[in-house]
Amino acid sequence: MAVRRPLIKGLTINKLNLIASRRRLMVSYGLGDAGTGLAASQLGFYLFAFFTCTAGLPAFIAGSLLMVIKLWDAINDPLIGWLSDHTQTRWGPRLPWMVCASLPLGISLAAMWWVPPGGITQKTTYYIFMAVLLMTAYTSVNLPYAALSTELTKNTSTRTRLNAARFTGSIIASLSGLIVASLLTRDGANGFIAMGRITGTIATIATLACSWGLAPFAKKAQKPTSKKESFRKQFSRILNNQRFKQVLSLYLALWCGLQLMQTVALIYLVQVMNVPTEQSTWMLVLFQVSALLGLQFWSFFSNKKGRIRALKWGSSLWISGCILAIYLQPLTPTILDANLTPNHNGLKFTMLIGLILIVGFGASTAYLIPWSLLPDAVDSDPEKPAGVYTAWMVLIQKVGIGISVQVLGVLLTISGYLSPTNCTGAMTFIKQPESALLSIRLCMGLIPSLLVLIGLLIIRSWPDTPKTNLGANT
Repeated sequence: MAVRRPLIKGLTINKLNLIASRRRLMVSYGLGDAGTGLAASQLGFYLFAFFTCTAGLPAFIAGSLLMVIKLWDAINDPLIGWLSDHTQTRWGPRLPWMVCASLPLGISLAAMWWVPPGGITQKTTYYIFMAVLLMTAYTSVNLPYAALSTELTKNTSTRTRLNAARFTGSIIASLSGLIVASLLTRDGANGFIAMGRITGTIATIATLACSWGLAPFAKKAQKPTSKKESFRKQFSRILNNQRFKQVLSLYLALWCGLQLMQTVALIYLVQVMNVPTEQSTWMLVLFQVSALLGLQFWSFFSNKKGRIRALKWGSSLWISGCILAIYLQPLTPTILDANLTPNHNGLKFTMLIGLILIVGFGASTAYLIPWSLLPDAVDSDPEKPAGVYTAWMVLIQKVGIGISVQVLGVLLTISGYLSPTNCTGAMTFIKQPESALLSIRLCMGLIPSLLVLIGLLIIRSWPDTPKTNLGANT
């Protein structure tokens, strides 16, 4: 009997199985941040505008509400991180949290975009209550999931690829979410309700699919120590880890800048640059497309040239876009026709598109680099409690979001920003005082630039040598 020739020349069955296993790992891990990334993108770009326009809340109350939301989110991070580290199941400590929180995440995410009846007090109370449920479920999914990037492998390059897969999935989902938002938010309150239902369903399904795909790898992953530790000792551990303090400070600076820009982006496009709302929502999609491309490029670049060098180059592009945002002149009312085609003022429109693409491409390093540096900091701790360190990273992320939206709310309020009262879509144009327009430009350009520069100063002493083959589980 003739022997069958191999389907793929030069590859043994073991190599094929290894390739398939790694592919499943990357795809499954990429799905894990799809639901939460989609939610974070819509909340980041639309929630402040939703509160001030569709729900009718003043800018100061909207900013304060988001700050309270993030304060609660910050409180539950260390608790869930500690509980996750001390959970013991046959599937490891992380997956049970993700599975159990997947449905509450979807339900609360859908409910967040509903406008309840009543006045400002009733609405504010409702949104605080729903946000507590949403952020508790969000943390219960996202924090254990993020900890897995450290525990699944010890290889630095594989960890970087895992984080690249993570944020690739996140940005693709965010891009899909912004497309859905662009199509639905033109219907006002009803559109936001439909968007919430779609987003909630995707978040639940993506989380469950990720858990199923990672199950065989999570069983073999590195486990945290079962040693119990007081909060005081946990905090002392954080303070004594110099590398982690650098990563934490870098992440806070970059994330504050990024979230401030995301929160004010729609307001900047509509109120400052005079772009119609429908076109503005689609222009937000361009940011996500550029960030997705940047993520792939910086992942490759960092493995070849070093993560800090990638951060420096990306930050330079980011700052360039911020400076352009400060000085770019608004479009005339006739700048766009129905097909989104620029007229005689097309140079301004082209520069605006370039600004969005440059910022997205450069700012993608804020997603990738801090998280790719985190495992180095965890490895410097003999007990390697990845859940604790991940909890503090996520905590800082949410504190950064809270600080950013509170700063935005305060600056808009004291500058005389006028909240639209009759919204037909995601945002309605209303003539603003010059002081408000200046505040919006500062939040879109100057403040993020300064924060990025601070981040570069913080991380300047980090070793910039790409590392490989440190002994991998995968």
